[in-house]
Amino acid sequence: MPERRTTVVIVGAGLAGLTAARQLHAQGVEVLVLEARDRVGGRTYTVPAQDGTPIDLGGQWIGPGQERIAALAEAVGVTSFPTYDTGNNMIFRAGARQIYSGAIPLDDPASSIELVQQMLVLNMLALEVPLEAPWSAAEAAAWDAQTVETWLEQNVPAPQVREVLTLGVRSVFGVEPSDLSLLHFLFYIHSAGNLNTLVSVTRGAQERHFHEGAQGIANKVATALGERVILNAPIHTVIQDERGVRVIGDTLAVTAERAILAIPPVLAGRLRYQPAMPALRDQLTQRMPMGSVIKVQCLYPTPFWRDEGWSGQIANNDGLVSITFDNTAESGAPGVLLGFVEGKAARIWGERSLEERRQAVIACLVNYFGQQAARPAEYLEKYWAADEYARGCYSGYMPPGVWTSYGRALREPVGRVHWAGTETATIWNGYMDGAVQSGERAADEALKALEGRSAA
Repeated sequence: MPERRTTVVIVGAGLAGLTAARQLHAQGVEVLVLEARDRVGGRTYTVPAQDGTPIDLGGQWIGPGQERIAALAEAVGVTSFPTYDTGNNMIFRAGARQIYSGAIPLDDPASSIELVQQMLVLNMLALEVPLEAPWSAAEAAAWDAQTVETWLEQNVPAPQVREVLTLGVRSVFGVEPSDLSLLHFLFYIHSAGNLNTLVSVTRGAQERHFHEGAQGIANKVATALGERVILNAPIHTVIQDERGVRVIGDTLAVTAERAILAIPPVLAGRLRYQPAMPALRDQLTQRMPMGSVIKVQCLYPTPFWRDEGWSGQIANNDGLVSITFDNTAESGAPGVLLGFVEGKAARIWGERSLEERRQAVIACLVNYFGQQAARPAEYLEKYWAADEYARGCYSGYMPPGVWTSYGRALREPVGRVHWAGTETATIWNGYMDGAVQSGERAADEALKALEGRSAA
C-alpha cells in the first residue's frame, strides 16, 4: 500500500476541508486532502441537466451575513444571482390553498400577529445562547431537556402558528420538531442571526445562488490545490502518538504531524482510532444524527408559473413536497421547480422506488401549479440519507440532552486530531458559510500547534 508523508493531512474535500487546505497551503504548510468520493464538494453537489444547465442537488444558497462563503466564491471567481422572489406564494392547510405575499404565510391577522410575536420570542431567547458554549446559557439545562415540539405545544396556542413554525423546523433542519433539542434550535437561530433570516428568501438565507452551481467553488479550490487533493481515498483508521498521526485507508496511508477531520460527526464516529477517542467525544458522535432530505428538481421548457403570477414558493405541512422554490437559472430557461421532501416524509419515501417518488412528487406539483407541471422534461433528485459519505442532510443536529452533556467535545482537538465541518461552526452552523468558518478555525489550530512545536 502506498505511503505518503505531509505536514497536515485533511480528511474530507468538502468546503471545510478544502478551506483548511487552502489556508494552510497559503502559509507554506504542506498538506494532503483525502476524499472518499470521486469528486470534491461534500454536501455541495452540482450536476448538469441534459442541456448543460448546472443543477444543485446539495447546498446551494447564500444570503446576507454569509461573508466567508461570499469571499471564497469571489476569490475563485464564482458569481451569484438572486433567487426568483416575485409574485404570489401559496400555503396549504388541511388541503385548502391560501395565497399570500411577503414573508408571513397566514391570511388571518390575529394569527399573523401571533406568528410575528412568537418568532420575536424565539429570536430573543436565542440571543441568550453563547455561540462558543451553548451549554453555558443560564437556561441551558431546561432548554436542552425539551424538544422544539414540546415548546411549541406549551407556548404557541394557535394551531395555524404551530403548523407554520413546524414547517420552518422541517425546512431548516430536515427533521421533525420532536427530534430537535430546543437549545440546539435556539443556538442555530443565534448562529444565523435570527429566525427570519433562516426562513426568508430576499434578505434571507435563500437570497442568491451560484451561476455554475455551489460545487463550482469547491472545484476551483481543488484545482488550485492540484495533486494535493486525492480522490477515491476513503480512510478507516487514525493512529496517533507523540511522533505524529497516521491515517489509513484501503489504498493509501498518510503520515503527518497533524490531522484535520472535516467530515460530519456521525461519520467521524465510524472511524477506528488508536488510541481510542475519549469517552465524551465518542459518545457525542453516537448522538449527532443527520437530517433526512430528498432534494428534487423538475425541469420544464419555461418557468410557466411566472406567467400566472406565482413566485414558485409553496409551503405545505401535509404534502409530500413540503417546500418549493423557483430554481430557474438567471437566463430564464429552462424553468426549474425545486422541491424538498423532508423529515418523516423523507424517511418513509426514501424507502420507496425512484419511480414511485417521481410520480408522487409530480402529483404534488400538479396540485400546486396545475397540469403544466405534469410532464417535466427532466426529473433529478438526491436522497442524502442514502449517500454513503453523508448519511443525511442538511447537517448533524443535537437531540435533547446532547449539548449540555457532550457539547464540550464538539470542537476540542484530541491530541493531534482537529475537527472541522459545518456542524462545528459557531456562525452559520449547518450552512456553507459555517463550513468555511470551521475550516479556517481548524487550520488556525493546526498552524498554532506547528508553530508551538517549532518554538520548542
